[in-house]
Amino acid sequence: MTMASDIRRSSRPTAAAKTAPLVVIVEDDEGVRDGLQDLLRSVGLDTLAFGSTHDLLAAALPDRPGCLVLDVRLPGASGLDLQTKLIALGNRMPIIFMTGHGDIPMSVQAMKAGALDFLTKPFRDQDMLDAIAVAIDRDRARRAERAGMAALEALARTLTARETEVMQQVVKGLLNKQIAHALGISEITVKIHRGNVMRKMAAGSVADLVRKTEWLKAAGVN
Repeated sequence: MTMASDIRRSSRPTAAAKTAPLVVIVEDDEGVRDGLQDLLRSVGLDTLAFGSTHDLLAAALPDRPGCLVLDVRLPGASGLDLQTKLIALGNRMPIIFMTGHGDIPMSVQAMKAGALDFLTKPFRDQDMLDAIAVAIDRDRARRAERAGMAALEALARTLTARETEVMQQVVKGLLNKQIAHALGISEITVKIHRGNVMRKMAAGSVADLVRKTEWLKAAGVN
């Protein structure tokens, strides 16, 4: 068996199916691979399993929260090679590495590159389940943050060029009179634009608006 899955597919996946966590396993040893799937099924987790990094990269993975359980030593490209490739592709799924060799330099390299955990075979079932639970929670948090940022960016795109200029002055702490002078417009016009900015950005206060503009700046959105 080169690939196994217990995802139940339908022509119209339910919302629950889209948000249910998925654990992706890449392990060339069929016995270990099947054992991991059985373990995860026993606690109600969906899985996809592959025998090589090539098989994984050739597959269309569902967009679901979860993590990757990855053997370090694989036929062809190694687990570390796959980690590098996924980072280059912008895939930030948490990775839990497995190894039968206890290679400390390799584990250090993996952790520095962002791996969540590094388990040496044979590992305890509970250690793997605990690591997966942490990874899934982290991926859900990452996805929620990404969705929140996307929503904030969408709000910012509703601003006109002038409203954006006014917002930039407001978050500097300038008064309406000072903004009017800086932009060469009337104070009443500043008030109108300021009100539009607060409404469009769903900001409850200037402090809230400042926080949101800082988040946008951190994300590289001007």
